[in-house]
This record gives sequence, C-alpha cells and structure tokens, in this order.
Amino acid sequence: MSMEDLMKACVALGGSDIHVSPGRPPCVRVRGAVKDLEGPAITPAVAETLVHEVLPERLKKELDDLGTADFAHNFGDVARFRVSVFRQKGVYACVLRLIPSRLRSFEEIGLPEKVRELITRPRGLVLVTGPTGSGKTTSLATMIDEINRTSPVHIVTIEDPIEYLHPHKKAVVNQREIGTDCPTFAEAMRRVLRQDPDIILLGEMRDLETISTAITAAETGHLVFGTLHTTGSARTIDRIIDAFPKEQQDQIRTQLALSIVGVLSQVLVPRADGQGMAAGFELMVNTPAIENYIRKGETFKIPSDIQTGKKHGMVLLDDHLLASARSGKITRETAIEYAQDRNEMQMRLG
Repeated sequence: MSMEDLMKACVALGGSDIHVSPGRPPCVRVRGAVKDLEGPAITPAVAETLVHEVLPERLKKELDDLGTADFAHNFGDVARFRVSVFRQKGVYACVLRLIPSRLRSFEEIGLPEKVRELITRPRGLVLVTGPTGSGKTTSLATMIDEINRTSPVHIVTIEDPIEYLHPHKKAVVNQREIGTDCPTFAEAMRRVLRQDPDIILLGEMRDLETISTAITAAETGHLVFGTLHTTGSARTIDRIIDAFPKEQQDQIRTQLALSIVGVLSQVLVPRADGQGMAAGFELMVNTPAIENYIRKGETFKIPSDIQTGKKHGMVLLDDHLLASARSGKITRETAIEYAQDRNEMQMRLG
C-alpha cells in the first residue's frame, strides 16, 4: 500500500488522521477512534519507504539530525495533510492530519455569532484555545477567510506548517512557513511589524518572546490571532501571565487586560448520531469587569462572569455542552465526560 492509497482511504472513510507505525497495519482515526485498515502489519522497511514518499528533500537532514520533521503535503486537489514524521524505537513512523481543501463557514462549524463581531475589531488579541485535535486551526481558518472575503486589509499568517491555503480575495494574504520562509516564530513576529499588516495570525504562541511580541502588536494597532493548548478562558489568561518572570507579571496583566479582545476555547466531541464530531465552545469577551479581574489577578472570577454574560454573547463551555446534550446533538454521557465540572453537569442533566 502506497501513501497515496492511505490518503485515499482516509478521505473515503471520513477520517481525520492516518497513523503509520511498524508492527501493526496502517490506521485511520474515524469519529475519534483509531481503526486498522485491512492488510499486513507494517515492517520498518515499509514504514521508511512510506515516509520518504512524502518527505521533502529539504527536510531529510532535519529528520536525520533531530529525529522528527513536520510539513504539509498536497494530495492533489482533494485535500492537504499536515505530516509529522518521527523515529520511535530506532525506526520511522508518521502521523498525517487531514486538512480539508474547502474552507468551512461559521454556520457549518457552529461558531458563536459574537465571534463574527470580534474579528472586525481594528486591534487587539483574539485567542483560540483547546487541546490538540480540537479544531483550533479550522476555526481560525474560517475567521481569516471571513476577513479575507469582506475586508480590504493585509493579512499575514505565520504557521508551522501552513495548513489551509488562503487565496487573495478582498484582502491581500501572505502566508509564511516556519523553516521555509522564516527560521522561528519569534523572528517572524519581529519582522512582521515592518510588513504593513492589519491582521496577524500566529500559528502557535510557543515561547516568551513570541507571546510578548504578539501582545505588543495587539497594543499597537493590529488584530492578532493566536493559539494555546489550554482549555477554558481563565486558564488561558493564567498560562500567558505565568510564562513571564515574576517581576514582569504585573505589567503583563495590565497589558493583557487592555489588549485582549476575546478567548474562544473549544473541544471536539462525538455526535450522538455517530456522524462525526461536534464542537463545544466557550467564548469570553473582554468586558470592563473581566478587564478588571485580569489586571488584579482575579481570573478565578472570570467563569461566573461568562456564565452571566449572555447579553455580551458569552457562553461557558459546560453550558454549551449542556445545551447540545438537551437538544440531542450529543449524548448525556459525552457531555459529562467533556465537562469542566463533571459532578455539576451530572446534576444538571438529572
């Protein structure tokens, strides 16, 4: 079986990921579960052959030196895959994440309508957070496409690797890939302010320098989108502040309180009908009260403000999951499993 055969199988099955690992047949993740494809177990030699079918020449040395390499691979006009190749137990393995070729709409994803308003702000920091595989990239791509279709602005994305491709529409869009177009996120962020951007998408806020530059860019007249692997708005704020040395944290609280526009936190959960996955969302919008909590270091008060902030378009993750369970979109058990407070969710569902 070639890598192209595996990609065809993934698309045909409606899968999200392909796993190639010696010692078992190729696997595809479908609706959250990893399933073997028919065929014999992959040998180390076959795994190496499959890896080199897609590995770009420019990354061969990186794979040899570091034992891992990440890149994007086009599968004709059907889809793109984000590929992570790595060594394990001294032999090659890889995981390919399917990136649909078609950008999805707000309605298809189920994004809260308030997000449409947040992305029209002239400046500030919008964070999309959640665990790996929660759909952050897809949500961000939908937001960027909405801006691209409606606003005559300059959008610069900094990604590792580039996943969704954005053609020029009403906006000018430039997409920079770490390792190909620029060496690091921090270096790309230092340079981007000289490139006349209106919108900056930062694929990952990995280190102190990148986070600091993103906050500065948001303060100085740019709308900055970033991602973090956190769940929940309060934890996201704490994570950013905790990244800084103690002596800088008061200053960062003040900067963040003024610059943050909103935090969209999301998870992907199995649908009750078995037809794929549904998104659960939490949306925090920066109000005067929340701004005050961030500045004073009282982020533990944020969830209660989100829960009572429906007039501002806010929603708490557990409330969103509860509504999805009551409407039959997801099961009661799924809502409890993914809730922030499982005991409370169990009581509310009865």
